Amino acid sequence: MSQFTSSFWDFYIGLITLVSVVACAVFLKLQSVRKFAPGEAVETTGHTWDETLGEYHHPLPRWWIWLFYITIWFSLGYLVLYPGLGSWSGALGWTQVKQLEEENAEADKLFGPIYARFEKLDLKQLAANAEARAIGQKLFLNNCAQCHGSDGGGGKGFPDLTDNDWLYGGDPETIKTSIMNGRNGVMPPLGAAVGSAEDVKDVAHHVMSLSGRTHDRARAERGKSKFDTICAACHGPDGKGNQAIGSPNLTDQIWVYGSSEEAISETISKGRGTNQTAEGASVMPAHKDKLGEAKVHLLAAYVWSLSNLPGGTAPPGK
Repeated sequence: MSQFTSSFWDFYIGLITLVSVVACAVFLKLQSVRKFAPGEAVETTGHTWDETLGEYHHPLPRWWIWLFYITIWFSLGYLVLYPGLGSWSGALGWTQVKQLEEENAEADKLFGPIYARFEKLDLKQLAANAEARAIGQKLFLNNCAQCHGSDGGGGKGFPDLTDNDWLYGGDPETIKTSIMNGRNGVMPPLGAAVGSAEDVKDVAHHVMSLSGRTHDRARAERGKSKFDTICAACHGPDGKGNQAIGSPNLTDQIWVYGSSEEAISETISKGRGTNQTAEGASVMPAHKDKLGEAKVHLLAAYVWSLSNLPGGTAPPGK
């Protein structure tokens, strides 16, 4: 990989960029020179269509030429001031990260007092506060909806936040901890430990039986012993899971990756959280550095409200 991080590429990119800009200026100059004296017949380019329709070699309009020259000078000035020539950072020292940090600092200065006003309030109090919930909803849409959906309903591989089933616990403080520090759930691939593909299906049918789903009774009975030996360590002998380690409850009707024989067999064989696919990452990123505790406090209250508002009604906009 060293050849791709060599300083040669900085020089290569900078040279091509500058040559391209200068070449535009040279080409423009060549196309703006008159090829004939006033009063002489205008030369053609030699292209003729329909026997008599010729293409004359008129110079470009002066106003258009000067506009083009202005863009060339502008581009050269831009390359001096801003990054664009390999590793050259520009005379102004501008970077995307620096601009983002400045904009975030300005936003924190402007809106910080609003977040601070709610920071010391109890999370359940915030969940009942319409103003706080509206702010939390905006934070959710900007930071969480990409995975959990704009309504918090989740999707395949991403938990539903509107029910009362929680992998790590659904009390307000636990939700806040999940948002602050993130979660990294891992279901290891157990295909080799379980045995053949038929053995995996047997365990899958036992898992299906735990939640009362339609299953093959004979397969479920054969799969129970392997479940007790291999799976019960995390999910418990009764399959009710363990929130301390984020192990799902297999006895309810809530499935993050699907409840079919195929989906459960795939989970057993290949695991979850052991690859980088969108449906297998099982990673909840930490938001403490990105949002800060005051914003996470409001966000946690909003997430808790999705499944705990009085009467089970949805918050505004849900």
